[in-house]
Amino acid sequence: MKRLTVFSGRRALLTAALGLCSATAWAGPQCTREPESKWMDAAKFQAQLKQQGYVVAKFKTTAGHCYEIYGKDKTGAKVEIYFDPVHGKIVKEERH
Repeated sequence: MKRLTVFSGRRALLTAALGLCSATAWAGPQCTREPESKWMDAAKFQAQLKQQGYVVAKFKTTAGHCYEIYGKDKTGAKVEIYFDPVHGKIVKEERH
């Protein structure tokens, strides 16, 4: 009986640790704490990106209060970019 309890405890600990690791791995950056009333208009922001040469395939607002795009930059490279929606600055960028 004692062996079962130790195994169950280890299993619970492992499950919790894996849950924390996966949540951390999938969490995007925190871009701003400003209220949405101070954010740039999403449609206008996307238009600015297109003027800069980006091709936006997917645009979304993240849980970390970022504007996130999936698409291509002006050189044609695939990108995933998180922007601060208040200032429009890049917070995190990944090229694929």
